Amino acid sequence: MVEVNRQLPDAVPARGLSIAEAARRTGVSAHTLRYYERAGLVVTPVDRTHGGRRRYRELDLEWITICTRLRATGMSIKGIRRYAELVAAGRGNEQERLALLESHRDEVLAGIAESQEHLKLIAHKIDVYRGRLAAGDADRLWAPTAQRAPRE
Repeated sequence: MVEVNRQLPDAVPARGLSIAEAARRTGVSAHTLRYYERAGLVVTPVDRTHGGRRRYRELDLEWITICTRLRATGMSIKGIRRYAELVAAGRGNEQERLALLESHRDEVLAGIAESQEHLKLIAHKIDVYRGRLAAGDADRLWAPTAQRAPRE
């Protein structure tokens, strides 16, 4: 069973969904769905109709959601592929899956901490501008000129 925190809005019909319907449901393009399959990011082969057209099942959509979220957090395609390989291999490698996810979580947390530091600088600059504008001396804000203006 794939565990995803998001429930798909409607049940997937027994016949499955076309690639266009799956793209709409998952929020990724049909091109991305094909790419995930080619890149080895899916855990089970996507069903096909007698005519060879892809048919996506609920499990496929849940897995695509996981891949999309991992990618959105900065996990590399190589990392997602490795995770997919482990999941597809079945039981017995849960420790390795856990280690992979914990490592990625630590990278995401480090990125968040770095973004928070950047945000502090932006907040400081906003405070400086508001203060100077309120004091009526915004013209004293630093601007690149030959003459040195006071530092912000």
